[in-house]
Amino acid sequence: MRNGLIGIVGVSVLASAMVTVGCSGSSSPGGAGGSSNPGNTTGSTGNGGSSGVGGNTGTNKCTSVTPCGGNVVGTWNVTTSCLTVSGDYNVALGGLGCATVPATGTLQTTGSLIANTDGTYTDNTTTTGTINFPLAPNCLSISSVLTDCARMANIFSALGWASATCADTNGQCNCTATANQSGGLGLISSVASTNGAYATSGNTLTIDDSLKYSYCVSGSNNTLTVTPQLGALSGTIVMQRENTTMPGTGGAPGTGGAPATGGAPATGGKSSTGGVAATGGQQGNTGGKTGVGGAQTGGVTNAGGAFTGGVTGVGGAATGGKSGVGGAATGGTGTKAGTGGMTSATGGISATGGSGTTLKGPCDYYAEGNTPCVVAHSTVRTLVGSYTGALYQVKRASDSTLKDIPVGAGGFADSSVQDTFCTGTTCTITKVYDQTGHGNFVEAETPDSTVGGHAGMTAAKATQEALTLSGHKVYSLYTTSSQAYWRDGSKSGMPLGSAPQGIYMVTSGKHFNTGCCYDYGNGETTRTYVAGPSMDAVYFGSCTIWGTGAGSGPWIMADMEDGMTAGTSGKNNNNPSQTATYITAIEKNNGTTKWALKGADATTGKLSTYYEGSLPAGKNPMKKQGSVVLGSGGDCCYSNNTASAGTFYEGAIVSGYPSDATEDAIQANIIAAGYGK
Repeated sequence: MRNGLIGIVGVSVLASAMVTVGCSGSSSPGGAGGSSNPGNTTGSTGNGGSSGVGGNTGTNKCTSVTPCGGNVVGTWNVTTSCLTVSGDYNVALGGLGCATVPATGTLQTTGSLIANTDGTYTDNTTTTGTINFPLAPNCLSISSVLTDCARMANIFSALGWASATCADTNGQCNCTATANQSGGLGLISSVASTNGAYATSGNTLTIDDSLKYSYCVSGSNNTLTVTPQLGALSGTIVMQRENTTMPGTGGAPGTGGAPATGGAPATGGKSSTGGVAATGGQQGNTGGKTGVGGAQTGGVTNAGGAFTGGVTGVGGAATGGKSGVGGAATGGTGTKAGTGGMTSATGGISATGGSGTTLKGPCDYYAEGNTPCVVAHSTVRTLVGSYTGALYQVKRASDSTLKDIPVGAGGFADSSVQDTFCTGTTCTITKVYDQTGHGNFVEAETPDSTVGGHAGMTAAKATQEALTLSGHKVYSLYTTSSQAYWRDGSKSGMPLGSAPQGIYMVTSGKHFNTGCCYDYGNGETTRTYVAGPSMDAVYFGSCTIWGTGAGSGPWIMADMEDGMTAGTSGKNNNNPSQTATYITAIEKNNGTTKWALKGADATTGKLSTYYEGSLPAGKNPMKKQGSVVLGSGGDCCYSNNTASAGTFYEGAIVSGYPSDATEDAIQANIIAAGYGK
């Protein structure tokens, strides 16, 4: 699906802003005289009274402020904000047919901002307000697909707005968008956060490498002014450092307090006694439990022999490692058949001497079903039993050094390598490697990557989401708007034209949006819109512009270009909302006559079929071009940006139309991986 033509440097339309202005709130009465200081400190004199503020003006007036920089460390409470929307603001990130629309409105920011000495922040602000704007006839399309006025409202949620409505009035489409955003400090943004990292340079404060403000710290005041970018938003947010008093203006000065009389000399503080000496930490566990009768213990049961294999057994005891399941586990003197797993497990792992090294992943089951993987990506585990290479690559912000993250124990990502490498700085994920041997790794579509990307496209934060799989700490590929990954696989095994294709991915029902389009699959090689069934991908999100499932979403749908489909035309009530933390999403298409959608909780239960039947009108035959897309539509993101967001843990693209039995084995293997356990 097609996305916006112009990037917003990681910020939604209202980060397009200009002018340096301040706000003056209602004035208060004149100040009172100071009081004498009690004599509790030697030689202290009373402070003069706080200067009062002139009479109440009854208005909230913006005045000019000159950025001056300064130290922002501290807790800052918002005292006044005046943010005005007036003029053209950019909507290209939403993929509309027009780049800008004329908007008017106001925003208000309340709350506090905590800036820590280590460069991290906590944003406890809330920004509310409304804007109004008309949509001209040339605006009424999303991703080059004509859309009626009422359906246009859905896309604005992906740009950070809490809600939006659009209605046709006498042939004119008029829209209202409402803000109620936590974090973001006054900028309505799809990437607004309540915590993260900040940096200052000169007179500019940058939050999370995307939201920018010019600012001035003067005494106890911190005035943040939106950096000029693309127009429409102007104004400032005025904050006061906590536990300080803002000097008043215009009131009668308070009279000086009576001088303090000499107090008793301060006595020395109580001497501190030495702290209790720290004792050595408890020794780490060594080895596994002693096997009884040769049976291995301490292992996690895995279906179908998935991802296990004990370490060296001692006298029948498995020390460390996890027991192989489905195959015979032999350790030292005694033997006992592996337990658990599917009753029809194929080729269970044989852990000989407690040191099994053979793993079995989804692509091994696909291969057994004669539908081999041509692409296999994951940041959390191996998907091919024999794979021993790196899973993904990270880039360190402090020196731009790259590091491959390898496979660790049990076939899971060795996150300790990333943690060590990224200590004291931040890292992004630049590549996710292909485990099939076809070389179809995907790379962040950024201006400085080898695949290139539009201005404003960034790589995903490497530590945005940590989770556990069977007790192993790993990290997901957690993308927000203006983040996506791509590779041209048309000459390296990707299905082309009407060739059959299957896809699965594990994603999350807790991180998604309405943007177009969080896809994983087969897209255009030019990264530009090509009408017709030029792509074939599984989609996950809550976009309602073309098709929906039951409830409010998110849903598993298919993107074959020119709009997503939930299975039937319009709404498919057999396609439920997916709210579990970990979701298995499956789409398959034989390219000429039929296709299907399936899904399940990735931690338990069997797959459900939401649709299987004829291809939609105009999609027979398919005309796939063979690029690999992850996190965006097929026509992104070389000359445009994506508004989509989502989480990717693992996935594969296969050649052929997988059988139901094969896909059932994939789901069992995913469950055995132990997401969230």
